[in-house]
Amino acid sequence: MAKNKFIYMALAAATISFSSCEKDFLEKTPTEKLTPQQTSTESLIKGMYAQMYQTGTGGTTGHDDFGQKGYDIYMDLLSGDMALEGVNYGWYENLANLTAPVNFTANPNYTPWRYYYALIFSANSIIDKFEGVAPTAKSDQYAFAQAKATRANAYFYLLNLYSPELYGTGSEKVIPLLTSTSQVNQPKATAKEIFDLITSDLTEAVELLNGFSRSTKGEINQAVAKGMLAYAYAARGTQEDWQKVADLTNQVITSGAYPLTTYSQAAGVLSIEKPSGSEGYWEWDYKVSNSDAGFNNIETASWMWGADIQVSTGLDLVSWWGQMDLFTYSYTWAGDPKGIDADLYDAIRPNDVRKTQFYAEADYLPLGKFFAPDLIIGGQRTITTDYIYMRVDELYLLNAEANAHLGQEAKAIASLKALLAQRFKNAADYAYINTLSGKQLLDEIYLQTRIELWGEGKSYLAMKRNKATVTRGANHLFFEGEPYKYNADELTLDIPQAEIINNPNLNK
Repeated sequence: MAKNKFIYMALAAATISFSSCEKDFLEKTPTEKLTPQQTSTESLIKGMYAQMYQTGTGGTTGHDDFGQKGYDIYMDLLSGDMALEGVNYGWYENLANLTAPVNFTANPNYTPWRYYYALIFSANSIIDKFEGVAPTAKSDQYAFAQAKATRANAYFYLLNLYSPELYGTGSEKVIPLLTSTSQVNQPKATAKEIFDLITSDLTEAVELLNGFSRSTKGEINQAVAKGMLAYAYAARGTQEDWQKVADLTNQVITSGAYPLTTYSQAAGVLSIEKPSGSEGYWEWDYKVSNSDAGFNNIETASWMWGADIQVSTGLDLVSWWGQMDLFTYSYTWAGDPKGIDADLYDAIRPNDVRKTQFYAEADYLPLGKFFAPDLIIGGQRTITTDYIYMRVDELYLLNAEANAHLGQEAKAIASLKALLAQRFKNAADYAYINTLSGKQLLDEIYLQTRIELWGEGKSYLAMKRNKATVTRGANHLFFEGEPYKYNADELTLDIPQAEIINNPNLNK
């Protein structure tokens, strides 16, 4: 890239380290976690949610170690829908070149493992306070339910990341199952045992969260728990499961609590000036005319769950925005851009507003989808733009997918068209949906899921449950044109060396 003449020094003050070479070991009981007897339920709940956006929760000082959104990037890269287009600083290089997943000593196997099990420990700390029995007081019930949902969601991601076949036959031994803080060094449980805990926890959470009015979207409410449960059933994907997915997503959709992301919110209308002599998009001037766009505000009505990032949160370079946004003092600005796969970009129809989320002439960057509001290149130093975990648009797509599997194609098309009505100005542009059926309809739903949720960490989940084969487009640095099946070793993480060393019962 032409800008390399000045960006090599751009982040020197940030003391960037290459901790991808570090060897960290998973602690049986992380020392920064207080025991249930040492702290209040309210503090435990707040701490549990904070882990989702704090740095270092994967056990390293790496600049890719910043909670859930860090692993959303992992999954987007593994899915192939996100292309790493620069490696000046090395973050994510061993994921993009697919060497990390087949090397159990590499940190990309370790950090999500430690993060999700640390989150499970935090959830178990709350559950243990009630000795595993749902409490009677409403406030305690809501805390207990949120812990159950968090534990289930962590296991759901572990199952996706570390089990090649996801559910498979159910009999495959996949990962350890810990349901109490007193448990250590457990053997691998079967996929069925993990799945049964996920669905049991979430079913209980849905019941107990009835009537819960949360104070912030940073907490899990009943609708979010239903969304999690829908994702879990879709991952196994029996006909009975798909009916449950259809029912759960329909309940959230018809509640009216969360409207779809609007046409305006879906993409920023950018005006771009290219000053004479500018060498590329990193020197252009940007303005946006629709302030409701940018996927940067938790108050957006379609957002069901997220993190309200404030100055006091203390995030900066080491953050999702730091890794993804041109308008944040960031790696994207400084030479490690991440863009949409070129083939996926080409698959977006010309009149689809989501086409304007990305700029082919700017390394396919999501300049119109994710941006700090000031639009100053490298400008946001302290992060105040919010994190998104779930929005209702996902549930419309899951509803369409479920109904297509159930043979309820009219319902599937209706859900898909409801979403596309907010992505096109002219209904004629998506009228082709009416002609689809069978595999063609399922393929279209999968494509629309990849387009709609690009950069939000959901493409990998869709790839796994659709048993898809992904082929890398021309803008990937590595393996351009190479196809990979969903269950390829290169797309599934290895149980890390730390767990193998420290857990003598792992394979018993």
